[in-house]
Amino acid sequence: MERQLDHQLDELRGEFLRMGAAVEESIAQSILALTERSDEVAREAIASNDRIDAWEVEIEEKLLALLATHQPVASDLRLVATMMKINYDLERMNDQAVNIAQRALELNQVPLLKPLIDIPRMADIAQGMVKDALDAFVNLDAERAREICRRDDELDLLRDQVFRELLTYMRGGQPDTVDRAIHLILVSRHLERIGDHSSNISENTVFLAEGRIIRHQKDTL
Repeated sequence: MERQLDHQLDELRGEFLRMGAAVEESIAQSILALTERSDEVAREAIASNDRIDAWEVEIEEKLLALLATHQPVASDLRLVATMMKINYDLERMNDQAVNIAQRALELNQVPLLKPLIDIPRMADIAQGMVKDALDAFVNLDAERAREICRRDDELDLLRDQVFRELLTYMRGGQPDTVDRAIHLILVSRHLERIGDHSSNISENTVFLAEGRIIRHQKDTL
């Protein structure tokens, strides 16, 4: 029974890596749709939503079945609990990518408000956080996970910077300018949320590796 549990947990780790890779691709597509003003790529990112949603449900059902049949304890129970949370975060990341793609479809219909500078920088940071968070989880690398949590502050600062800059455009009072600025502000918030979910995965990796809960303890990272 123990060997069977280990085998099923290894299979689920593989599922997480595949789902994570699909989410990374969806995020990359949504940003490409925005920066390259491609409706086709935006629709591809949006089309991924149903598949990722179904994947999340499938993994959750497997985890619940594993709990019912094996009743894991100690480190195995921590792993299952962590996987439950990471499963949710991956699905929510994909939702944010879909939101960005939907904003891109709107923005692609009108002239570019301003050159995109900070938003691509945010996208690079967010995408790096997603990849590194999954790597830290697979390798049980608590120190790397902590470093990812610290990176979230940089995303927050860039989000605030984007908001302040676009606010100056909105003060001009032209309705089309306001609409375009709002869409870009929302894109920055979606990217910031992807960073938050990456931080969640990293915090849960620290819990898995060390048995310590570090949520709400940024000062001690």
